[in-house]
Amino acid sequence: MLEAVHLTKAYGERIVLDDLNLQVAPGEIFCLLGANGAGKTTTINLFLNFITPTRGEARINGYVVAEHPIETKQWLAYIPEQVMLYRNFTGLENLDYFSELAGKHYTRRELLDWLAGVGLSAEAAERRVATYSKGMRQKVGIAIALAKEAKALLLDEPTSGLDPQAANEFSQLLTRLAAQGMAVLMATHDLFRAREIGMHIGIMRQGKLLTTLTGTDLTPQALEQLYLDYMRN
Repeated sequence: MLEAVHLTKAYGERIVLDDLNLQVAPGEIFCLLGANGAGKTTTINLFLNFITPTRGEARINGYVVAEHPIETKQWLAYIPEQVMLYRNFTGLENLDYFSELAGKHYTRRELLDWLAGVGLSAEAAERRVATYSKGMRQKVGIAIALAKEAKALLLDEPTSGLDPQAANEFSQLLTRLAAQGMAVLMATHDLFRAREIGMHIGIMRQGKLLTTLTGTDLTPQALEQLYLDYMRN
């Protein structure tokens, strides 16, 4: 579903993403680990067509993003570190508005069902987003992705700033989405969450993907040690 083929981004002489190759299949969660400047957000931005590659291709469902920016967006949803919603709208109104933008038309009952499906109560759905916690805003973001019928989900540091319970709920939600066939690519600093939900985990440094690991084959301690080793070398 998501594929990077020799994907490279440079600004003048500075290479921020260097010959990245990866695939994220339907039903898979792929976590990118790395420090600031490793190239994780650049990778996400290239799939979103926010920036254009210097070389190589980002592909979604077989389509080259730079050549088919409109077509590829129909399969894609994006949740940044801070989900941008209209603060004076309720959660329900935000979901209705963004669904309409995606060409999807739902009844009030259907919208409430989408929100209930991601763990947002009917009472919370009727409140203004200005009163929401970060975790609640992220749930609305996931509901928007589901209502849009997105096939791939991009996330950039989604658990940053969440309390442990909210982070756990969010991880469970992503696992459920993958089980339903969604392809998930998540950039994160959170080794624990990456180990918990990542089917594959890539470690990046200075624009390079150094290794790809199978999450289920690692203990949290082993992942931490490997990560530290790659950061030192």
